[in-house]
Amino acid sequence: MEFSSVDTIWILLGAILVFFMQSGFAMVEVGLTRNKNTGNLVMKNLMDFCIGSLAFWFVGFGLMFAGTGPLIGGLDFFFQGNYDGKFGNFPGYAFLIFQTVFCGTSATIISGAMAERTKFSAYCLYSLLMSLIIYPVSGHWIWGGGWLAGLGFHDFAGSTAVHMVGGIAALTGAKILGPRIGKYDVNGVSRAIPGQSLSLAALGVFILWFAWFGFNGCSTVSATGNDTIMSMSAIMVTTNLAAAAGALACMLLTWAAYGRPDVSMTLNGALGGLVGITAGCDAVTPAGAVIIGLVSGIVLNYGIEFVDKRLRIDDPVGAFGVHGVCGAVGTILTGLLAVDGGLLYGGGAGMLLTQILGVISVAAWVAVTMTIVFTVLDRLVGLRVSPGEEINGLDIEEHGIVSDYPGFMADGGHTSIIGAGAAPAAIPDYPPEAAGAGREAAKPAAAAKLTRVDIITRPEKFAELKAALHAAGITGMTVTKVMGCGVQRGISEYYRGVEVAANMLPKICVEIVISKVPARAVIEAAKKVLHTGRIGDGKIFVYDVENVVKVRTGEEGYDALQYTS
Repeated sequence: MEFSSVDTIWILLGAILVFFMQSGFAMVEVGLTRNKNTGNLVMKNLMDFCIGSLAFWFVGFGLMFAGTGPLIGGLDFFFQGNYDGKFGNFPGYAFLIFQTVFCGTSATIISGAMAERTKFSAYCLYSLLMSLIIYPVSGHWIWGGGWLAGLGFHDFAGSTAVHMVGGIAALTGAKILGPRIGKYDVNGVSRAIPGQSLSLAALGVFILWFAWFGFNGCSTVSATGNDTIMSMSAIMVTTNLAAAAGALACMLLTWAAYGRPDVSMTLNGALGGLVGITAGCDAVTPAGAVIIGLVSGIVLNYGIEFVDKRLRIDDPVGAFGVHGVCGAVGTILTGLLAVDGGLLYGGGAGMLLTQILGVISVAAWVAVTMTIVFTVLDRLVGLRVSPGEEINGLDIEEHGIVSDYPGFMADGGHTSIIGAGAAPAAIPDYPPEAAGAGREAAKPAAAAKLTRVDIITRPEKFAELKAALHAAGITGMTVTKVMGCGVQRGISEYYRGVEVAANMLPKICVEIVISKVPARAVIEAAKKVLHTGRIGDGKIFVYDVENVVKVRTGEEGYDALQYTS
C-alpha cells in the first residue's frame, strides 16, 4: 500500500518529541533531589527506557494491540505481525516507535517518587514488568479495542493510560518502600528535604512542556484533511492554556498559603495542567482547557500535601500528585467539559460515569499488580538500600561515582573554591599579601603578628569584596560556599509546603591570613562594601594565628606568608 508521507512524518515527529520527554523527567527528578543521587537517577531514567523499549517490542505491543479482546490484545512476540496501515496511513514500524515512547513515559514516572533509597537492580526489574505487562494491559483496555474503549471511554493522549498508570505505580512503590531517612520526625511531622537545583527542575519542566505539544498534538496520528488540521491546531492551544492555568493556580495557592509563591510547586502546577488536559485536549474548548488546568493546579497542591502530611508517604518530586491525581481529575473533567457528550454540554451523565469507571478500574489494576510486583521483589532482591548506603548517597554506593560535579570539592552539599594569590604589583599603602602573598623587609619576622580574618556575607557581594581586598593589599584568599543564619534565624522558608526547619541561607566565607596588612584595614575595607543596613549583611571574625607553614619551602610564621618566586 502507499503511505501518506505527511502522516508518517507527523507520527515520527511525535515519537521524537515524546522521547525527548525522558530528558525532561530526568532534569526534574535531579533538580528536586540531592546531588549525592544525581548519577543514580540519570541511570534509572536511561535504563527504564532501554529496558522498556526491548520489553514492549518483545511482548508488550502485542498485548496492547495484536487483538481486540476485552482484556488483552494477543501474543505477538518481537512484532511479527503486519500492522502497515492498520492504525493509520503509515507503516507499522512508525506506530511501534510512537507507542514505545509512550510506554517509556509511563515507566519513568515511578523513579521520582522512589528516588534516593531504591536499589538500582530492583528498579530495573520492576521497570521491565511495567513495560512488559502492566502498562500494555490497561493500555489495551483504552486504546487497543478493549472493554473501556467499547464503553466509549475517552482518553485521547493518555491522562489515564500513561500518566495515572505511572502515578499509581509510583504511589504504591513509595508506600511499600517507606520514607527517606530524616523525612519525618518521631511524631510523624514532615520535614523538608530541599532539592539541589531549581534551575535543573525548571529546565526539565520547560523541556516537558515543549515536548508535550508532540505528546498531545501528534496523537491525532494524522496530519491530513481539514478536520484533522483544525483538531491539531486546537489541541496545541488547549495543551498550552491548561499548562499555563495549572502553573498560575498553583502559584497563587502557595502564595496565599505560605506568604510567598513556591517555585517547585508552581513548576509542578504546569506539569499538572499538562497531565490534566491530555485526556480531553481534542474534546474541550479553550475555556474548558483553562478550567481543567486551574482545577489540576489546585488539586495537585492539596494532593501532594495530603500524601506527604497525612498519608506520610515520601514522594520527593510529587509524582503521584502530578500524574496520579491530575491524570484522574483531567480524565473525569473530560466527561463534564467535552463539547460532544459532556454533561455540561447536554450530553447527559453517561460519558461522565464511563470516565469515572475507567479511572477507578485502571487505578485498581495498577495498584493491585504493582503491589504484588513490589512485594515479591522486596522479598527476592530487596527494594531498599541499606541506611548507610542511603546516607552516603546512591551515586557512590551503587555506581562508584564520588561526585557528579568533579570540578568542585563537595562536602556535605557545600562547595569549596580555592583561590591563590599571584605575585602582585606593589600597592603604596600596604604591601600586597594574603594567604601566601607579599614581602616586607621593614618589620622583623619575629615581631610580626599573624591574624586570620573570616568574612561571611552574601554570595552576590563577593566581586565587590574581592576588589576591595585587592585594593587593601590582599590577593590570596580561600572562598567557601556555606549555608547559615544569624541570631535572626534567617528568613522563613517553605519547600513544597513544608517549612524548612533550619532556615539556612546561602552565604560565602572568605578566609584570609595576614601579617603586614593591619587587620583593621581589612575590616574597614570589607565593611565599606558590605554594609547596606539590612539583616544579612554578614559578620567578620578575627582570630590570632599561632603559626603558618609553607609546605613548598618549609618556611614558617611571617616568612611563610611572603611571596617567593
